[in-house]
Amino acid sequence: MAARTRRSREVGSAASRVFLALCVAGVLIAGAMTALLLFESQRAVRAEAERVTAAVASALAASPDVAGELADDPDPTAVLQPVAVRVIAESRVDFVTIMTVDGIRVTHRDPAQIGLPYIGTIPSSPVALTEEFTGTLGPSVRTIVPVRADGRQVGWVAVGVTIGSISSAFLARLPIALVIAVAVVTAGVAGALLARRVTRRVTGDLPAGAVRDALSSYESLRTLGEALRAQTHEHGNRAHTAVALIELGRTDEAVQILTATSRRSQELIDQVNARRAGDPTVGALLLGKASQAAERGIDWTADISPDAPSSVLAPIDQVAVVGNLIDNALDAAAAGPLPRWVRVGIAPGPLGIALTVSDSGDGVPDELREKVFEHGFSTKPAGAEGRGVGLALVRSLVEDAGGTLELSTTAPTTFHADLPARSMS
Repeated sequence: MAARTRRSREVGSAASRVFLALCVAGVLIAGAMTALLLFESQRAVRAEAERVTAAVASALAASPDVAGELADDPDPTAVLQPVAVRVIAESRVDFVTIMTVDGIRVTHRDPAQIGLPYIGTIPSSPVALTEEFTGTLGPSVRTIVPVRADGRQVGWVAVGVTIGSISSAFLARLPIALVIAVAVVTAGVAGALLARRVTRRVTGDLPAGAVRDALSSYESLRTLGEALRAQTHEHGNRAHTAVALIELGRTDEAVQILTATSRRSQELIDQVNARRAGDPTVGALLLGKASQAAERGIDWTADISPDAPSSVLAPIDQVAVVGNLIDNALDAAAAGPLPRWVRVGIAPGPLGIALTVSDSGDGVPDELREKVFEHGFSTKPAGAEGRGVGLALVRSLVEDAGGTLELSTTAPTTFHADLPARSMS
């Protein structure tokens, strides 16, 4: 029932799911890029307005004609107003206001405002100031600069660009950002189509779950094959050693080697047989992995509770889960310092059955835990990559079955899986 429920949640072929995932990724990337471009464009337009107002105001303040009129002419408007109008027409600014030291305007875009006080911040000391302020033309970015003549201040020059002009310049750049976004989405869709074509060549129209099941089958066969090879290799080595000892007349030592091997295997067989429920395939896997551990010089302990029920996972999925966790533990232990060991526990758990696999590693830092699951990295010491998609596959199988998988962040490295039990009715 659990397997059928899991299948019912899987819609569409693996190729289609790859296509949809890449399309969504392309749209998200395009959206993020467009937002970044718009933000940067808005910042650049405002910064350009600040630079232009500062440059024009500084140039006018440094003009001898402007300084001379403010210093010597009691009514400089007649001379300076045409200058201000010409600068507005020739520069990318919206207003040029020249004023006395007290802030009384002698020029303005609106002649009716001449002779009135400047609306904006006048610095308390003769220094330049750039700000955003709301004046007669509405909110604007403006720069005010002191005018000096013969070493004394004789007035001020304020140059501004309205926020409306800044927004217009920003909107003029909007089509460029949209074109880039469309190009990114188009490239993403093209890449998604190519990926779907390649995936379909490999998987045909199989659902994503079927592809995952095929991968699970492959992983199960691989781990069982490695376990059987190690068991055969270990038994072969011990048999050759025993024969050589018999030929040398050291029969007692030959008997000890053979009985030690038989005794360890029998202990694990007894635990497996004592379990009232469970899959014999997992028991065979544990026997093979015990030989694999011995072959690699790793101390092996398996604690199988006779009360542990069978999980809802299919036998081939059980082998994939248990086998990959043990393979990871063996690799991590083999790469670590002495003493090297692996512990496997199967017992009743909160959801039904609890599987624990520990090794003599140093634990996994919190920031690497997601990489272990998402990318299949092993828990070897830093710098070593793991067994491809093994651990990611384990997580997928456990969670799809309604279980949980946790990884310790402190030594010893421990994977703890809780799985629902199969109904015995």
